[in-house]
Amino acid sequence: MSNPAAMWTVFVKELKDALRDRRTLMVVFFTSIAIGPLMLVLLSSLMGKYEKRAEAREIVAIGLDAAPTLRNYLERQTFIVRTAPADWESQLKDSKLGDPVVIVPANFEDDLAHGQAPRIQLVYSSANGRAQAGVGAIERLLQGFGQEQASLRLIARGVAPGVMNVSSVDEHDIADNASRAAQLTSMVPMFVMMAVLYGALNAALDTTAGERERGSLEPLLATPAARMALVVGKWGAVFALGLLIAVLSCMSFLPAQSLLRSESLAALFRFGWVEAAWFIGLLAPLAAALSALMMAIAIRCKTHKEAQANTVVLVLAVALTPMVSLFNQEGESAWNLWVPALAQSTLMNRVLKNAPISALDVAPGLLICAVLTVAALMFVSRQLTRRAAQ
Repeated sequence: MSNPAAMWTVFVKELKDALRDRRTLMVVFFTSIAIGPLMLVLLSSLMGKYEKRAEAREIVAIGLDAAPTLRNYLERQTFIVRTAPADWESQLKDSKLGDPVVIVPANFEDDLAHGQAPRIQLVYSSANGRAQAGVGAIERLLQGFGQEQASLRLIARGVAPGVMNVSSVDEHDIADNASRAAQLTSMVPMFVMMAVLYGALNAALDTTAGERERGSLEPLLATPAARMALVVGKWGAVFALGLLIAVLSCMSFLPAQSLLRSESLAALFRFGWVEAAWFIGLLAPLAAALSALMMAIAIRCKTHKEAQANTVVLVLAVALTPMVSLFNQEGESAWNLWVPALAQSTLMNRVLKNAPISALDVAPGLLICAVLTVAALMFVSRQLTRRAAQ
């Protein structure tokens, strides 16, 4: 049997074996395809809740009846004033109250009339994410009240309020919509990479340590086919399964966009066929390298369980490597494109940002993945040759 024929025979056999375990495949398909879009939908749901709270324009206060001037200002700003519940402090601590509480002193109007600055308390819990998110808006609102009162005092004394403004600041955000959306959806590359990893993991372990444990590896080694042909055939099946999961995982984000509940995220996040094609093209070399590396790790193990324990290091490396970009606040570095997983994560984030990608950007990751794939397959081939000689 020629080497190409042996490769194809082993490829078909291993692919059938991998697809035969339908229960495991269903779990892998569900987690790989559904988890990423599900997390995106949950993120949009959370953002939608914040947007609805911002649109509601409510403020929770205590003692506002003693400050009609402040109440008048808040109502002119179209805010709805709600009285804090009796157990507001415990509700804030337990995250049941989603708004910070404004406490107005009883002598507010008296201090204001005598030119003194009343001390208003803004109470929140840093452990309560919903309440903490509203602190900034209420602080700006109260600062606006203070500026209005200061302007009125200056006018009463015949002084133009503009005299107090030494300078003015105009803010300009130069980030485009795609870049702003990428800050919220930076988890998407990590999910698709983990989908590829777990999609190929079971097949890689089963075709090496699994066959060794079942005793079905020896008859295969007794065939006249070249060892490398057997290895490439096995690897091809694992790689095909991992690539299939990558395609399904990327495509699952296309219909998931219609489920986004946040209007701002839905308007910013654009993941179409072009982005999906970029993702699949960037993931293909990584899927090839990961398939070969997992086979190289598992071929030295006697049981499937032992192989699972040994591949934990690789799984953690793939999961944690993209997090380097989260801790690096200085932007991308040139070496990022030379680290597997990190290179793919970096380039996929560029795709989400609609940033340009050149062939020189893709080349380092492609080269490293190719080298790792060839080295791992040669290692597996040597292990099989040694196994056959025993």
